Amino acid sequence: MFRFSALVLVLLSFLASAAAQTPPATTASPAQAAPQAKPAAKRAAPKAKPVAKQPVAVESGPCRLGVISVIGDRYSVQKFGLTIFENEVNEVPIDWGLDDLVFARVRAATGNDPTVRRIPYPKGVFEPFYNPKTILIRDPGERLPTVVRSFTTNANCDRYLVATTFKAELPNTHMTLNGIGTYNQGLGSLLRHSHLFANIAITLIDGRSYEEIKRPFVNFGANFAASMRLTEDPLTKLDNSLFPDPPAAASANAALRERTRALVADRLDRGLSGYLKED
Repeated sequence: MFRFSALVLVLLSFLASAAAQTPPATTASPAQAAPQAKPAAKRAAPKAKPVAKQPVAVESGPCRLGVISVIGDRYSVQKFGLTIFENEVNEVPIDWGLDDLVFARVRAATGNDPTVRRIPYPKGVFEPFYNPKTILIRDPGERLPTVVRSFTTNANCDRYLVATTFKAELPNTHMTLNGIGTYNQGLGSLLRHSHLFANIAITLIDGRSYEEIKRPFVNFGANFAASMRLTEDPLTKLDNSLFPDPPAAASANAALRERTRALVADRLDRGLSGYLKED
């Protein structure tokens, strides 16, 4: 009996010691129990919509006269010697605003009439006119009225004034001057002389029928007076130092540019009034 009681006491003592060594279970706080929340993903800012380009303002209202100028992107630099084998002809690209000058002179001659408009044209559209397949008999599509009609159907102008260039023979020679440019002629450095030239043609075209409106004597008075001049035209005489050598130097020659612009303005002013008058 004594042994049994002693065994019970030893067993109870062992259980009490084990309970004392086991740590009490801890209750996690709500903050500790809940898993950490991931930071909310940032939404990508919406891309700004591109600003729509505003349409170019289109001129409205009546168009009494549409101005088309095709004279200003090439400059002829020519040199003439004693024989044809010494002749040189070069075409130099320029950006001197000669077509802008044509429109400015027309507007000035009409008192800045708002019904006078400049008409744009597609690049290369005048190529058939300037470089026809045949010289004697032109194809209908190469004629100036046909070319103008091809891009002006929506312009609705009463008339079109078209400025172009042409080839002309230098008086008392067999030398051909092409369009607008300068030439140098003579023998040796001391006897050579330089000049400017501007072969500009004005054509008036009916905006309904697209037939050419003839003005046969429009420049007669001015041309006759020029032919009777006893002295050389100061606008055409050019100092040899301004003649471009090499020809490509012409495009950057400011003095040559201003002299040429003055000559073009003079040639336009001689006959514009005759083309602008009403029938």
